[in-house]
Amino acid sequence: MSVPNPLLLAFLLAAQAAAAETAQQHCSGNPDALSTSRTIVVDPATTPRVGRKQFPATLPLADKEVVLTFDDGPRPGTTSAVLDALRRECVQATFFLVGRNAAAHPELARRELAEGHTVAYHSFRHPLLDRMKPQAAEAEIDRGFAAVDTALYGHAASRPQTPFFRFPGFASTPHLLDRLAARHIAVFGADLWAGDWTPMSPHRELHLLLDRLRAAHGGIILFHDTKLQTAVMLPAFLRFLKAEGYRVVHVVAPAA
Repeated sequence: MSVPNPLLLAFLLAAQAAAAETAQQHCSGNPDALSTSRTIVVDPATTPRVGRKQFPATLPLADKEVVLTFDDGPRPGTTSAVLDALRRECVQATFFLVGRNAAAHPELARRELAEGHTVAYHSFRHPLLDRMKPQAAEAEIDRGFAAVDTALYGHAASRPQTPFFRFPGFASTPHLLDRLAARHIAVFGADLWAGDWTPMSPHRELHLLLDRLRAAHGGIILFHDTKLQTAVMLPAFLRFLKAEGYRVVHVVAPAA
């Protein structure tokens, strides 16, 4: 894989920042939008692992601050509906893409980036990496990096463009965690989840999530943008956040 031109990297970073600003401007016609409250930079050198469902520490969030994260996409229909809901409320999220899905639907991956979201990685095929030999697991992770970056930027470099990764099923190993830390890639767990891998009605998912959020007072929330029940539920959830005084925090990587 070739090393990208530094000027091209700078252009892509500037384009992403401009896209985030454009998404914010789009909401100027909706004075009641939830909106993104603030952005925080997550540096893998100082914050290698976050999410109390898996690790001892999480992001430095205040009471009633949430980070919205979505796994497994992109998928036509559901991912588009999720993006529409986020755009209406002028909020940014983080999408952890499965490489083969990004390769199959690059237009959706590029839409996520264009609308100011952070786009990160979730392996290539979504296997449980703790059940694989270490070398094979690393190859699976790298193949996911390459597929997502090729979908987004037309090429893959020797390092992923965004240094954020989430293990499928949170199935990490000490060896893989150490390897990713050595490569300066932050591993995201979660603080609470929607539980949307279990089939249920959107109404049931909403109330389950609200109960968990009220107990946790905020944190990194895990959704799946491949689930129709989540796509249907999301607009009501975002309105709840606004009504109850919750604030959305967007996480980004350090500038190259």
